[in-house]
Amino acid sequence: MIPLEKQNRYWAIYQDMSPGYKHSGSIYEGLVKRHLTPKARVLDAGCGRGGVVELYAEKVRQMVGLDTDLTSLREHRCLEQLLVGSLTTMPFPGGFFDAVLCSWVVEHLEEPDAVFREMARVLNKRGHLLLLTPNAWGYPTSINRLLPAPLRRWLVRTVYGRQSKGIFPVFYRANSKGRLDAKLYRVGLRNEEFYHIGDPSYIAFNDAFFKLGVLLERVTDWPPLRPLKVHLVASYLKEER
Repeated sequence: MIPLEKQNRYWAIYQDMSPGYKHSGSIYEGLVKRHLTPKARVLDAGCGRGGVVELYAEKVRQMVGLDTDLTSLREHRCLEQLLVGSLTTMPFPGGFFDAVLCSWVVEHLEEPDAVFREMARVLNKRGHLLLLTPNAWGYPTSINRLLPAPLRRWLVRTVYGRQSKGIFPVFYRANSKGRLDAKLYRVGLRNEEFYHIGDPSYIAFNDAFFKLGVLLERVTDWPPLRPLKVHLVASYLKEER
């Protein structure tokens, strides 16, 4: 990834240019904060090594992390209740959780329908699923799909400074509002809030690319083009049926 220090610098510049702008992580954090109560049982699905849960783990009744990657669980920064396992067959009783958090995971789901069924099953009535994920129709993802595989691998190594073997595969099989709404409605979850969020720092490898990102943000601020923003943040409610 682009170093966080550099990304934060470009965020600060963009915020000065665009008063009121909030990046996707900030919006997601606010969404999580609104839906977690001291009595809540919460599942971080695909928890990795941490994230927003680090802010709220001690403010809820129970916070559980589930991930397929044992190494990530061993390096988790705050949770004690951690389980290794598949999101398609979660080891929890039905209706156990008041909220399911899912950040930077949906893009990696090879079987999103099966995962969403499990998320709906473990949520109690009126529970919430809260999502943060890249947009399949966002301009960086769309451009990336047009690049030949050797060039993508070169960019990963040279521009992002990562090795291909350390990156989880992405599928983008549910990464749009239309697909999320349809797939989650089929398992009993209705959209309550949905945001298309821009982020010029996402491609800010240098000043020139940052300026290009700012231009693309200005273009996609036009309402018909907002579905081309970089990230998606959403809240879904489990309805009683």
